[in-house]
Amino acid sequence: MAHTGNQMRLAVLGAGKMGGILIEAFVKQRLVSPQNIFATVQHAGPERKNGSKLPVSLTNNNRAAVKKADVVFLCVKPQTVGQVVDEIRGELTDKKLLISIAASVPAEYIERRLRGKVPVIRAMPNTPSVVGAGITAIAAGKFAGPKEVETARRLFDAVGKTVVVDEKHMDAVTGLSASGPAFIYIILESLAEGGVKVGLSRELATLLAAQMTLGAAKMVIETGHHPALLKDTVTTPAGCTIDGILELEEGGLRVTLIKAVVKAAQRAKELLVTDKSA
Repeated sequence: MAHTGNQMRLAVLGAGKMGGILIEAFVKQRLVSPQNIFATVQHAGPERKNGSKLPVSLTNNNRAAVKKADVVFLCVKPQTVGQVVDEIRGELTDKKLLISIAASVPAEYIERRLRGKVPVIRAMPNTPSVVGAGITAIAAGKFAGPKEVETARRLFDAVGKTVVVDEKHMDAVTGLSASGPAFIYIILESLAEGGVKVGLSRELATLLAAQMTLGAAKMVIETGHHPALLKDTVTTPAGCTIDGILELEEGGLRVTLIKAVVKAAQRAKELLVTDKSA
């Protein structure tokens, strides 16, 4: 398996939204040469239209793409994972690595359908990967060893940060970091609306809100301090911040965000593949 630099050959099955984001990021970061990426789309639907903008050639032949690749990204919907795995089974060996980003689909389900000792890694990236600020959780399947984990980590490190977790936590990861950007965008939009309400232009309010959120997130990551401690450093006695926090608490923001993550994680469990045939 070619694991170094631009020599790595990738097949991306399902070059839709997230598959396309990963392709663009890998090319932009010069991790993989465009000519070494073999992407597939369905021959109809929005994936074809979106995929036409990608810097790689496209096909609808999954088996041909897998045959030429060292690492295979499975970026299809959970409901179609079984069908695609059955289709490409004959082109996969223990020398190749299959990385699935299909929400809720266990590595064990894919391994059973493959009927061999193909290394499988389950991953859950998020959309900020397109700007190199993603966070991806990866969990190794039964046949994936340290070398395969390191390959997956290196790939996803190119689009942000990577953490290795026990697979039992992947649905929780989906509810928090995969769904979470949408929650943050709503918060950003609301903060900007507040800025407009007190007299700022929408453009300036949005910039202030976005950069402030970026800075706050960097403070948590780079200082290692608990968010509650950092919150206290901003909140001076009898100042304006504490009045704003009181409004947030009265509005139930904290509880609402907790419930949003829990609900999204529960929904991820509901997407779980129930077909036990292999």
